[in-house]
Amino acid sequence: MAIHAYDELYLSTAQNILGHAADFAIMTLGVDPSLFGKALAVTESAKQFAAGNPRYVAGMNGCELAREMLDEARVSYQDADDAMYLDKSPEYWAGWALAYYQWHSGCSFMEILSAISFDQILQMYPLYHEMDISQFVDQMDVQMRQASTQTRLRQRRDTCGMSQSDLARDADVPLRQIQLFEQGQRDINKTSAVTLFKLSKALHCKMEDLLERSSL
Repeated sequence: MAIHAYDELYLSTAQNILGHAADFAIMTLGVDPSLFGKALAVTESAKQFAAGNPRYVAGMNGCELAREMLDEARVSYQDADDAMYLDKSPEYWAGWALAYYQWHSGCSFMEILSAISFDQILQMYPLYHEMDISQFVDQMDVQMRQASTQTRLRQRRDTCGMSQSDLARDADVPLRQIQLFEQGQRDINKTSAVTLFKLSKALHCKMEDLLERSSL
């Protein structure tokens, strides 16, 4: 039996909040879906939402959540009055469905969005929005299994929208070293603390987020 971060009692509200957050950020504030996905993957606000903090899954509306995540991720936008429409857009559905999958799977938003980006979830709307949510879950599980062969460094880099060259420059780590880590030819768990720190700083995460699970 799966253990969820928060009680199912809050699930419907949480889905509604994240659905409106996605719709408001993308449709009203004009934020690119990939940037909204990045904010969802890397911010403390999103982590609190995933953990079931009542303030995030029940105590604010989607517009407030969107602003908090975008501000924390330093995504620029032209603010507008709160807007939450009765007609549910594809953007709303993508946030609504993602909130369900995160609750169901117990994975972090970073783990999920490393496997399938928010843009890709949005593209699933035409096929899946009228299906039972379990069919969306099954497809997401397939994507997650396929992504499990990637290193955590690669997943994090993809989530941040960085190329290997970008990361090498920002972290001041040799490009070849990053390539060897991602190819599994060099064990990142055995690299120096200095290298791990520089990579984590460039990727805005904790050092342990880059370590492979087999050695955690």
